[in-house]
Amino acid sequence: MRDGREQLLAATAIDLTHTLSPDFPLFPVYDPVRVAERFSVEQDGFFVRAWSYDEHCGTHVDAPAHFGGEATVEQIGPADLVLRAAVLDVRERAARDDDALVVPDDVRDWERRHGPLPDRCALLALTGWGTRLAEPGAYLNADAEGVLHSPGFGGEVAEFLRAERPQVRAIGLDTASLDLGASTDYPAHVAWLPGGGYGIENLANLEQVPPDGAVLVVGAPRFAGGSGGPARIFAFVP
Repeated sequence: MRDGREQLLAATAIDLTHTLSPDFPLFPVYDPVRVAERFSVEQDGFFVRAWSYDEHCGTHVDAPAHFGGEATVEQIGPADLVLRAAVLDVRERAARDDDALVVPDDVRDWERRHGPLPDRCALLALTGWGTRLAEPGAYLNADAEGVLHSPGFGGEVAEFLRAERPQVRAIGLDTASLDLGASTDYPAHVAWLPGGGYGIENLANLEQVPPDGAVLVVGAPRFAGGSGGPARIFAFVP
């Protein structure tokens, strides 16, 4: 226990969480984040704000129940919230194609370089999309018809992971959706979440996490019956 604690304290902690504010770009079906001042130190002696938001805003978790799975967000077990991280770097493809897909060959290529995916891991796709937050409109990347364009997991890779890589407990990436932005039938969500794995969207600073070796800690909320919710997420790098 002492050795494990010392290793954790010696690790570099990387915050993978974007700051949530009313300005953070949301998937268009969701209501804006609203913040109201409730109490102030000057008038009331203490400071409190009221927040109103849909569960899927900012850096957040998609629980299995979000797309028909059994577990709501508070039912994701503690063991599934502390995972080894495997990072797929697909930035080169995403730079060429706004609708780039993560496919099974990306997983196989990672394993050729680093060995089999580790037990109890999260598979994270680094697309480079987080750099677009500085430019209004570039993150959601809607075209003239309002169709979003951003990379995502393909349904094929989600099915592959469920069938052939059961050690993967979560998938995540640095865009607003597990699926392509342009998707209307959400094949990655449909293939992944009902099987009991969960998703993570809008990750920050993923480029600072090595392909292998980091430990992911996911501070998922305990909303009773929730489909997901904003989360504070860290990677610990030895």
